[in-house]
Amino acid sequence: MFQTIDDLEPGQRLLVRCDLNSPVEDGTVQDNRRFSRHAETLRELLADDHAVAVLAHQGRPGRDSFVSLEQHADVLADHLDREVGFVADTFGEEALAAIRDLEGGDVLVLENARMCDEELPEEDPEVKAETEFVRTLAPEFDAYVNDAYSAAHRSHASLVGFPVVMDAYAGRVMEAEYTANSAIQTREFDGPVTMVLGGTKAEDLIPVIERVDDTVDRFCLGGIVGELFLRAAGHDVGYDVDGTEFFDHQWDDHADTIERILDEYGDRLHLATDLAYEGDDGERAEAPVEGLAKDTSYLDVGSETADAYADLVRDSEAAFVKGALGVFEDERFAHGTVEVLRAIAETDCFSVVGGGDTSRAVDLYDLDAEDFSHVSIAGGAYVRALTGEPLVGVEVLEREA
Repeated sequence: MFQTIDDLEPGQRLLVRCDLNSPVEDGTVQDNRRFSRHAETLRELLADDHAVAVLAHQGRPGRDSFVSLEQHADVLADHLDREVGFVADTFGEEALAAIRDLEGGDVLVLENARMCDEELPEEDPEVKAETEFVRTLAPEFDAYVNDAYSAAHRSHASLVGFPVVMDAYAGRVMEAEYTANSAIQTREFDGPVTMVLGGTKAEDLIPVIERVDDTVDRFCLGGIVGELFLRAAGHDVGYDVDGTEFFDHQWDDHADTIERILDEYGDRLHLATDLAYEGDDGERAEAPVEGLAKDTSYLDVGSETADAYADLVRDSEAAFVKGALGVFEDERFAHGTVEVLRAIAETDCFSVVGGGDTSRAVDLYDLDAEDFSHVSIAGGAYVRALTGEPLVGVEVLEREA
Protein backbone atom coordinates (compact mmCIF):
# COMPACT_ATOMS: atom_id res chain seq x y z
CA MET A 1 0.00 0.00 0.00
CA PHE A 2 1.14 3.57 -0.58
CA GLN A 3 1.93 6.17 2.07
CA THR A 4 -0.71 8.88 2.60
CA ILE A 5 -0.53 12.43 3.87
CA ASP A 6 -1.27 11.02 7.33
CA ASP A 7 2.40 9.93 7.27
CA LEU A 8 3.74 13.44 6.66
CA GLU A 9 5.43 15.50 9.37
CA PRO A 10 4.00 19.07 9.45
CA GLY A 11 5.73 22.15 8.10
CA GLN A 12 7.27 20.72 4.92
CA ARG A 13 7.69 22.08 1.41
CA LEU A 14 5.48 19.92 -0.84
CA LEU A 15 5.04 19.42 -4.57
CA VAL A 16 1.40 18.36 -5.00
CA ARG A 17 0.18 16.90 -8.28
CA CYS A 18 -3.52 17.63 -8.80
CA ASP A 19 -5.78 17.03 -11.79
CA LEU A 20 -7.45 20.36 -12.51
CA ASN A 21 -8.09 19.54 -16.19
CA SER A 22 -11.43 21.20 -16.94
CA PRO A 23 -13.78 22.13 -19.77
CA VAL A 24 -12.88 25.41 -21.47
CA GLU A 25 -15.75 27.39 -22.99
CA ASP A 26 -14.95 30.47 -25.07
CA GLY A 27 -11.53 30.64 -23.43
CA THR A 28 -12.92 30.46 -19.90
CA VAL A 29 -12.01 27.58 -17.61
CA GLN A 30 -15.13 26.05 -16.04
CA ASP A 31 -15.32 25.30 -12.35
CA ASN A 32 -16.11 21.66 -11.54
CA ARG A 33 -15.95 18.98 -8.86
CA ARG A 34 -12.20 18.46 -9.37
CA PHE A 35 -11.41 21.86 -7.88
CA SER A 36 -13.55 21.26 -4.79
CA ARG A 37 -12.18 17.77 -4.24
CA HIS A 38 -8.51 18.77 -4.54
CA ALA A 39 -9.19 21.84 -2.39
CA GLU A 40 -10.02 19.45 0.47
CA THR A 41 -6.55 17.92 0.24
CA LEU A 42 -4.85 21.29 -0.06
CA ARG A 43 -6.81 22.77 2.84
CA GLU A 44 -5.64 19.94 5.09
CA LEU A 45 -2.03 20.34 4.00
CA LEU A 46 -2.07 24.10 4.51
CA ALA A 47 -3.58 23.67 7.97
CA ASP A 48 -0.51 21.57 8.83
CA ASP A 49 1.71 24.53 7.89
CA HIS A 50 3.01 22.95 4.69
CA ALA A 51 4.20 25.20 1.85
CA VAL A 52 2.54 23.88 -1.32
CA ALA A 53 3.35 24.15 -5.01
CA VAL A 54 0.63 22.67 -7.23
CA LEU A 55 1.56 20.84 -10.42
CA ALA A 56 -1.28 20.13 -12.88
CA HIS A 57 -2.14 19.93 -16.57
CA GLN A 58 -4.81 21.33 -18.88
CA GLY A 59 -5.71 19.98 -22.32
CA ARG A 60 -3.26 18.71 -24.89
CA PRO A 61 -1.01 20.61 -27.31
CA GLY A 62 -2.92 21.59 -30.43
CA ARG A 63 -6.36 21.65 -28.81
CA ASP A 64 -8.45 24.67 -27.83
CA SER A 65 -8.43 23.44 -24.22
CA PHE A 66 -4.62 23.68 -24.05
CA VAL A 67 -4.38 26.86 -22.00
CA SER A 68 -2.43 28.36 -19.12
CA LEU A 69 -3.29 27.48 -15.51
CA GLU A 70 -3.60 31.14 -14.49
CA GLN A 71 -7.41 30.91 -14.40
CA HIS A 72 -7.18 27.62 -12.48
CA ALA A 73 -5.31 29.42 -9.70
CA ASP A 74 -8.17 31.92 -9.41
CA VAL A 75 -10.81 29.17 -9.27
CA LEU A 76 -8.76 27.29 -6.68
CA ALA A 77 -8.46 30.46 -4.61
CA ASP A 78 -12.25 30.72 -4.49
CA HIS A 79 -12.50 27.15 -3.18
CA LEU A 80 -9.74 27.62 -0.62
CA ASP A 81 -10.92 31.10 0.37
CA ARG A 82 -7.34 32.31 0.39
CA GLU A 83 -4.81 33.79 -1.99
CA VAL A 84 -3.30 31.35 -4.47
CA GLY A 85 -0.17 32.40 -6.32
CA PHE A 86 0.56 31.61 -9.95
CA VAL A 87 3.80 31.59 -11.93
CA ALA A 88 3.85 31.30 -15.73
CA ASP A 89 6.72 28.82 -15.55
CA THR A 90 7.05 25.19 -14.49
CA PHE A 91 10.69 24.48 -13.66
CA GLY A 92 12.69 27.44 -14.97
CA GLU A 93 14.33 30.18 -12.93
CA GLU A 94 11.07 32.09 -12.46
CA ALA A 95 9.35 29.00 -11.06
CA LEU A 96 12.29 28.12 -8.80
CA ALA A 97 12.39 31.65 -7.36
CA ALA A 98 8.65 31.55 -6.61
CA ILE A 99 8.99 28.12 -4.99
CA ARG A 100 11.85 29.29 -2.77
CA ASP A 101 9.75 32.23 -1.58
CA LEU A 102 7.00 29.93 -0.28
CA GLU A 103 6.34 29.85 3.46
CA GLY A 104 4.15 27.57 5.56
CA GLY A 105 0.49 28.04 4.61
CA ASP A 106 1.32 29.42 1.13
CA VAL A 107 0.05 27.78 -2.06
CA LEU A 108 1.40 28.38 -5.57
CA VAL A 109 0.17 26.99 -8.91
CA LEU A 110 2.92 26.23 -11.43
CA GLU A 111 2.31 26.54 -15.17
CA ASN A 112 0.65 23.76 -17.21
CA ALA A 113 2.90 20.69 -16.95
CA ARG A 114 2.05 19.71 -20.52
CA MET A 115 3.81 22.82 -21.75
CA CYS A 116 7.03 20.98 -20.84
CA ASP A 117 8.38 18.81 -23.65
CA GLU A 118 9.42 16.04 -21.25
CA GLU A 119 5.99 15.63 -19.66
CA LEU A 120 3.83 13.87 -22.26
CA PRO A 121 5.60 10.89 -23.85
CA GLU A 122 4.49 7.65 -22.16
CA GLU A 123 7.72 6.18 -20.73
CA ASP A 124 8.75 4.07 -17.73
CA PRO A 125 8.95 5.85 -14.36
CA GLU A 126 12.73 5.38 -14.27
CA VAL A 127 13.04 7.18 -17.61
CA LYS A 128 10.80 10.00 -16.45
CA ALA A 129 12.81 10.30 -13.24
CA GLU A 130 15.88 11.21 -15.30
CA THR A 131 14.22 14.12 -17.12
CA GLU A 132 15.47 17.65 -16.51
CA PHE A 133 11.90 18.50 -15.48
CA VAL A 134 11.98 16.06 -12.54
CA ARG A 135 15.66 16.48 -11.67
CA THR A 136 15.30 20.27 -11.45
CA LEU A 137 12.13 20.43 -9.35
CA ALA A 138 12.65 17.49 -6.98
CA PRO A 139 15.49 19.02 -4.90
CA GLU A 140 13.31 22.06 -4.13
CA PHE A 141 10.86 20.00 -2.07
CA ASP A 142 10.81 17.77 1.00
CA ALA A 143 8.18 15.44 -0.45
CA TYR A 144 5.85 14.77 -3.38
CA VAL A 145 2.08 14.23 -3.03
CA ASN A 146 0.11 12.68 -5.88
CA ASP A 147 -3.58 13.56 -5.60
CA ALA A 148 -4.30 13.09 -9.33
CA TYR A 149 -5.98 9.67 -9.35
CA SER A 150 -7.90 10.57 -12.51
CA ALA A 151 -4.60 10.81 -14.40
CA ALA A 152 -2.98 7.81 -12.69
CA HIS A 153 -3.19 5.70 -15.84
CA ARG A 154 -0.74 8.06 -17.56
CA SER A 155 3.01 7.43 -17.35
CA HIS A 156 3.89 11.11 -17.57
CA ALA A 157 6.80 12.83 -15.83
CA SER A 158 4.76 14.76 -13.28
CA LEU A 159 2.89 11.59 -12.29
CA VAL A 160 5.51 8.85 -12.16
CA GLY A 161 8.95 10.49 -12.23
CA PHE A 162 8.98 12.21 -8.83
CA PRO A 163 8.19 9.14 -6.66
CA VAL A 164 11.34 7.47 -7.98
CA VAL A 165 13.63 10.21 -6.66
CA MET A 166 11.88 11.57 -3.56
CA ASP A 167 9.55 10.64 -0.71
CA ALA A 168 6.06 10.25 -2.17
CA TYR A 169 2.57 10.17 -0.67
CA ALA A 170 -1.03 9.85 -1.80
CA GLY A 171 -3.38 12.76 -1.25
CA ARG A 172 -6.97 12.42 -0.06
CA VAL A 173 -8.46 12.29 -3.56
CA MET A 174 -6.00 9.60 -4.64
CA GLU A 175 -6.72 7.60 -1.49
CA ALA A 176 -10.52 7.85 -1.69
CA GLU A 177 -10.76 7.25 -5.45
CA TYR A 178 -8.49 4.22 -5.33
CA THR A 179 -10.48 2.64 -2.52
CA ALA A 180 -13.92 3.26 -4.03
CA ASN A 181 -13.11 2.52 -7.66
CA SER A 182 -11.38 -0.74 -6.81
CA ALA A 183 -14.47 -1.94 -4.94
CA ILE A 184 -15.87 -3.79 -7.93
CA GLN A 185 -12.78 -6.01 -7.89
CA THR A 186 -12.62 -6.56 -4.15
CA ARG A 187 -16.17 -6.51 -2.77
CA GLU A 188 -18.78 -9.26 -2.93
CA PHE A 189 -22.44 -8.36 -3.34
CA ASP A 190 -25.38 -10.54 -2.32
CA GLY A 191 -27.85 -9.11 -4.84
CA PRO A 192 -27.82 -7.99 -8.50
CA VAL A 193 -25.05 -5.68 -9.67
CA THR A 194 -25.92 -3.25 -12.46
CA MET A 195 -23.52 -1.23 -14.58
CA VAL A 196 -24.66 1.74 -16.66
CA LEU A 197 -22.37 2.53 -19.59
CA GLY A 198 -22.65 5.58 -21.84
CA GLY A 199 -20.73 8.61 -23.07
CA THR A 200 -18.81 9.07 -26.30
CA LYS A 201 -15.76 6.81 -25.88
CA ALA A 202 -17.30 3.47 -26.76
CA GLU A 203 -13.92 1.88 -27.47
CA ASP A 204 -12.94 2.39 -23.81
CA LEU A 205 -16.13 0.77 -22.53
CA ILE A 206 -16.47 -2.26 -24.80
CA PRO A 207 -13.69 -4.23 -23.02
CA VAL A 208 -15.24 -3.43 -19.63
CA ILE A 209 -18.22 -5.69 -20.29
CA GLU A 210 -16.08 -8.79 -20.67
CA ARG A 211 -13.65 -7.99 -17.88
CA VAL A 212 -16.24 -7.48 -15.15
CA ASP A 213 -18.69 -10.18 -16.19
CA ASP A 214 -17.97 -12.24 -13.06
CA THR A 215 -19.18 -9.36 -10.89
CA VAL A 216 -21.76 -7.48 -12.95
CA ASP A 217 -25.10 -9.14 -13.67
CA ARG A 218 -26.53 -6.68 -16.19
CA PHE A 219 -25.42 -3.77 -18.31
CA CYS A 220 -27.59 -0.79 -19.30
CA LEU A 221 -26.23 0.85 -22.43
CA GLY A 222 -26.73 4.36 -23.77
CA GLY A 223 -24.81 7.12 -25.50
CA ILE A 224 -22.50 6.19 -28.36
CA VAL A 225 -21.81 2.68 -27.06
CA GLY A 226 -25.55 2.05 -26.80
CA GLU A 227 -26.18 3.04 -30.40
CA LEU A 228 -23.31 0.88 -31.65
CA PHE A 229 -24.80 -2.15 -29.92
CA LEU A 230 -28.21 -1.31 -31.40
CA ARG A 231 -26.52 -1.26 -34.81
CA ALA A 232 -25.07 -4.72 -34.11
CA ALA A 233 -28.57 -5.87 -33.15
CA GLY A 234 -29.81 -4.95 -36.61
CA HIS A 235 -31.28 -1.49 -36.05
CA ASP A 236 -30.61 1.30 -38.54
CA VAL A 237 -28.80 3.54 -36.04
CA GLY A 238 -25.21 3.93 -34.86
CA TYR A 239 -24.02 5.83 -37.95
CA ASP A 240 -22.48 9.28 -38.28
CA VAL A 241 -24.80 11.96 -39.66
CA ASP A 242 -24.74 15.76 -39.88
CA GLY A 243 -20.94 15.88 -39.72
CA THR A 244 -20.60 13.86 -36.52
CA GLU A 245 -17.49 11.73 -36.01
CA PHE A 246 -18.50 9.47 -33.13
CA PHE A 247 -19.73 6.25 -34.66
CA ASP A 248 -18.23 5.03 -37.91
CA HIS A 249 -14.57 4.86 -36.89
CA GLN A 250 -15.41 3.10 -33.62
CA TRP A 251 -17.65 0.66 -35.48
CA ASP A 252 -14.94 -0.07 -38.06
CA ASP A 253 -12.42 -0.79 -35.30
CA HIS A 254 -14.67 -2.81 -32.96
CA ALA A 255 -17.62 -4.24 -34.91
CA ASP A 256 -16.49 -7.86 -34.53
CA THR A 257 -16.07 -7.48 -30.77
CA ILE A 258 -19.42 -5.73 -30.37
CA GLU A 259 -21.24 -8.43 -32.33
CA ARG A 260 -19.52 -11.20 -30.37
CA ILE A 261 -20.33 -9.61 -26.99
CA LEU A 262 -23.94 -9.08 -28.05
CA ASP A 263 -24.17 -12.75 -29.00
CA GLU A 264 -22.44 -14.07 -25.87
CA TYR A 265 -24.07 -11.84 -23.25
CA GLY A 266 -27.60 -11.92 -24.61
CA ASP A 267 -30.22 -10.76 -22.10
CA ARG A 268 -27.58 -9.42 -19.70
CA LEU A 269 -27.22 -6.48 -22.11
CA HIS A 270 -30.09 -3.98 -21.93
CA LEU A 271 -30.39 -1.75 -24.99
CA ALA A 272 -32.55 1.31 -25.54
CA THR A 273 -36.06 0.69 -26.82
CA ASP A 274 -36.56 4.37 -27.70
CA LEU A 275 -34.33 7.35 -28.43
CA ALA A 276 -34.70 11.12 -28.12
CA TYR A 277 -33.78 13.80 -30.66
CA GLU A 278 -34.40 17.47 -31.44
CA GLY A 279 -37.72 17.89 -33.23
CA ASP A 280 -38.54 20.40 -35.94
CA ASP A 281 -39.87 22.78 -33.29
CA GLY A 282 -36.61 22.60 -31.32
CA GLU A 283 -38.19 20.60 -28.54
CA ARG A 284 -37.33 17.08 -27.37
CA ALA A 285 -38.95 14.37 -29.46
CA GLU A 286 -38.84 10.58 -28.98
CA ALA A 287 -39.28 7.59 -31.22
CA PRO A 288 -39.19 3.79 -30.72
CA VAL A 289 -36.02 2.09 -31.92
CA GLU A 290 -37.96 -0.52 -33.86
CA GLY A 291 -38.11 0.64 -37.46
CA LEU A 292 -36.08 3.80 -36.74
CA ALA A 293 -33.67 5.15 -39.39
CA LYS A 294 -30.63 7.28 -38.59
CA ASP A 295 -31.43 10.58 -40.27
CA THR A 296 -30.65 12.81 -37.28
CA SER A 297 -28.52 12.74 -34.15
CA TYR A 298 -30.05 10.91 -31.20
CA LEU A 299 -29.16 12.83 -28.07
CA ASP A 300 -30.61 10.75 -25.24
CA VAL A 301 -32.31 7.47 -24.48
CA GLY A 302 -36.10 7.76 -24.51
CA SER A 303 -38.41 7.93 -21.51
CA GLU A 304 -39.39 4.27 -21.76
CA THR A 305 -35.74 3.24 -21.68
CA ALA A 306 -34.93 5.62 -18.82
CA ASP A 307 -37.78 4.15 -16.75
CA ALA A 308 -36.66 0.58 -17.47
CA TYR A 309 -33.04 1.33 -16.53
CA ALA A 310 -34.16 3.11 -13.35
CA ASP A 311 -36.22 0.05 -12.36
CA LEU A 312 -33.18 -2.21 -12.82
CA VAL A 313 -31.09 0.10 -10.63
CA ARG A 314 -33.71 0.14 -7.86
CA ASP A 315 -33.51 -3.66 -7.79
CA SER A 316 -29.71 -3.67 -7.42
CA GLU A 317 -27.36 -4.39 -4.55
CA ALA A 318 -24.71 -2.29 -6.31
CA ALA A 319 -24.70 0.14 -9.23
CA PHE A 320 -21.75 1.50 -11.19
CA VAL A 321 -22.05 4.30 -13.74
CA LYS A 322 -19.50 5.24 -16.39
CA GLY A 323 -20.62 7.78 -18.91
CA ALA A 324 -23.84 9.68 -19.53
CA LEU A 325 -26.86 8.26 -21.37
CA GLY A 326 -27.37 11.51 -23.27
CA VAL A 327 -26.19 15.06 -23.78
CA PHE A 328 -27.12 16.03 -20.23
CA GLU A 329 -25.57 19.51 -20.51
CA ASP A 330 -28.67 20.33 -22.56
CA GLU A 331 -31.64 20.06 -20.19
CA ARG A 332 -33.81 18.70 -23.01
CA PHE A 333 -31.61 15.62 -23.24
CA ALA A 334 -30.71 15.08 -19.60
CA HIS A 335 -33.70 12.89 -18.76
CA GLY A 336 -32.04 9.49 -19.22
CA THR A 337 -28.91 10.35 -17.24
CA VAL A 338 -30.72 12.17 -14.45
CA GLU A 339 -33.50 9.58 -14.11
CA VAL A 340 -30.96 6.81 -13.57
CA LEU A 341 -28.87 8.90 -11.17
CA ARG A 342 -31.98 9.78 -9.15
CA ALA A 343 -32.94 6.11 -8.97
CA ILE A 344 -29.48 5.26 -7.64
CA ALA A 345 -29.64 8.12 -5.13
CA GLU A 346 -32.99 6.86 -3.84
CA THR A 347 -31.79 3.27 -3.52
CA ASP A 348 -29.86 1.90 -0.57
CA CYS A 349 -27.21 0.22 -2.69
CA PHE A 350 -23.45 0.55 -3.01
CA SER A 351 -22.93 3.03 -5.84
CA VAL A 352 -20.09 4.64 -7.73
CA VAL A 353 -20.73 7.32 -10.33
CA GLY A 354 -17.59 7.68 -12.43
CA GLY A 355 -16.19 9.90 -15.14
CA GLY A 356 -15.41 13.59 -14.96
CA ASP A 357 -18.32 14.54 -17.22
CA THR A 358 -20.87 12.30 -15.55
CA SER A 359 -19.97 13.56 -12.09
CA ARG A 360 -20.83 17.06 -13.37
CA ALA A 361 -24.43 15.94 -13.83
CA VAL A 362 -24.69 15.35 -10.08
CA ASP A 363 -23.96 19.03 -9.46
CA LEU A 364 -25.80 20.38 -12.50
CA TYR A 365 -29.12 18.81 -11.52
CA ASP A 366 -28.88 19.41 -7.77
CA LEU A 367 -28.40 15.79 -6.80
CA ASP A 368 -26.81 15.23 -3.40
CA ALA A 369 -23.38 13.59 -3.67
CA GLU A 370 -23.96 12.15 -0.20
CA ASP A 371 -26.66 9.90 -1.68
CA PHE A 372 -23.99 7.97 -3.60
CA SER A 373 -21.29 5.82 -2.04
CA HIS A 374 -18.75 7.65 -4.19
CA VAL A 375 -18.79 10.24 -6.98
CA SER A 376 -15.57 9.75 -8.93
CA ILE A 377 -13.86 12.55 -10.83
CA ALA A 378 -11.85 10.00 -12.82
CA GLY A 379 -12.47 8.88 -16.39
CA GLY A 380 -9.82 6.62 -17.91
CA ALA A 381 -8.44 5.64 -14.51
CA TYR A 382 -11.95 4.71 -13.36
CA VAL A 383 -12.39 2.39 -16.34
CA ARG A 384 -9.07 0.71 -15.63
CA ALA A 385 -9.92 0.27 -11.97
CA LEU A 386 -13.21 -1.37 -12.89
CA THR A 387 -11.43 -3.87 -15.09
CA GLY A 388 -8.57 -4.53 -12.69
CA GLU A 389 -5.94 -3.06 -15.01
CA PRO A 390 -2.89 -1.57 -13.29
CA LEU A 391 -2.56 2.17 -12.82
CA VAL A 392 1.07 3.17 -13.22
CA GLY A 393 0.67 6.26 -11.04
CA VAL A 394 -0.60 4.09 -8.18
CA GLU A 395 1.91 1.30 -8.77
CA VAL A 396 4.89 3.64 -8.48
CA LEU A 397 3.55 5.07 -5.21
CA GLU A 398 3.15 1.55 -3.82
CA ARG A 399 6.54 0.38 -5.05
CA GLU A 400 8.48 3.35 -3.78
CA ALA A 401 6.72 3.28 -0.39
